[in-house]
This record gives sequence, C-alpha cells and structure tokens, in this order.
Amino acid sequence: MKAAKIQNKLKLENNGLASNSQSHKLESSGLPSSRQSQGKIFVISGPSGSGKTTLLTSLIQDKKIGKLLVKSCSITTRPKRSKEREAKEYFFVTPKEFRRLLKAKKILEWTRYLGYYYGTPKEPLEKQLKGAKNVGLCLDLKGARILKKIYPNNTVTIFVLPPALSVLKERIQNRCRRTNQQEVAQRMLLARRELQAAEKFDYCILNQNLPVALKELKSIFLQESSA
Repeated sequence: MKAAKIQNKLKLENNGLASNSQSHKLESSGLPSSRQSQGKIFVISGPSGSGKTTLLTSLIQDKKIGKLLVKSCSITTRPKRSKEREAKEYFFVTPKEFRRLLKAKKILEWTRYLGYYYGTPKEPLEKQLKGAKNVGLCLDLKGARILKKIYPNNTVTIFVLPPALSVLKERIQNRCRRTNQQEVAQRMLLARRELQAAEKFDYCILNQNLPVALKELKSIFLQESSA
C-alpha cells in the first residue's frame, strides 16, 4: 500500500488504528536489490507495547525460519542479570569500554535508556551478512534509519502497529504495573510520534492478533530473504 494511504490509516479516529489489511508494502525507494550472496537485516520497530520483541522472538523460534535467521546480540553497559549469558543476551561492557568502541566506530547505532547504553556492534553483524546469514533485531526509529542508511540494499524495515492507542496503553500498564501514570503518559506521547513515522518503513504489520501478525511477519521474511 502506498505511503499516503498508510498515513491516512494512522489517523487516530475513535482511537482505532485497525485496517483491513494486516501487512502493507510501501513504495520502493528505487535502490537496487541486495546480492543473494549476502544476508539481510530485518529491523523491527514500533511503540513500546506493540509486541515487536515478542514477534521477533517467535519468528526465530520457528523451526523452519530459525535455521535462516539469527538474532543480533547488542552491547550494553547495564549489569548482567542472574540468568543472562555473555554473548547470548548481550555483550556486557563497562561505560568506558562502550565509549572506546563508539569512538573506534565499532558500534553502528546506539541509544541511552534508563541511564544505560545499548548499541549494535558492527563486526558481528557484518560477519553474519558476509556469511549469507539473515539477522533480526528490534530497534527504535533512529536505529532503524541508521541501519537502512548504512546498508540500504540489505535492510528490510518493519513497523508493528497496535490495533488502537487504548490497547497500547493497557499493554504498557499491564506489563509495567509499577510504572507511574506520568511515565505511562510519556510513553503514550512517544508512541503517537512513532506512529507517524510508520510510512517510512518498508512494511507495516497490524498486531491485533499475535498468530495472525506472526503469520504476516513470516510471509515478509520468506519473501524478502529469497529476493
């Protein structure tokens, strides 16, 4: 569906975001397709509570697709939790080491959240691409734009839409029961801004029903990975 039509469907009439079609391919940027000898990057973005992380995790857990897609391992300065493993959930580094890697241009994109730094390491991702492996990761809007700019021929961007802002608010409140109303309001304000950027993504998926949304995501992956 064309970008203009996607934008119209993002108008928050009656607080609803649902559309008749679950997945929409936006207009091509006119860039040449990536070489089949290289892997592709599948970047999933969306507001907090949209279900993007759940969708990516479920996609990788699929028996068929799991052999074709690996999850990117990010770098973080936050402390390692009890059940987390180095180089599995994250690469854990000190703030000093993170700044060193950033200065050496070994981090492709980064952000700061709750006082900790998170970033996508360059070397592991490029190693996967050169090995003809597909990589999946969840990023904010800025991170998605950066990877699309660096790897325009290899990156597929997917935006996850909630069915309605009221549903999104409920998801945020249920997931973070200790979150105060001011923080919920801030997240909702950010969500409204993020929704306006959906037209800039290659695909949009409506996550009203998880199995249906996952089916759409699988279809996108299989189509793009074989292109």
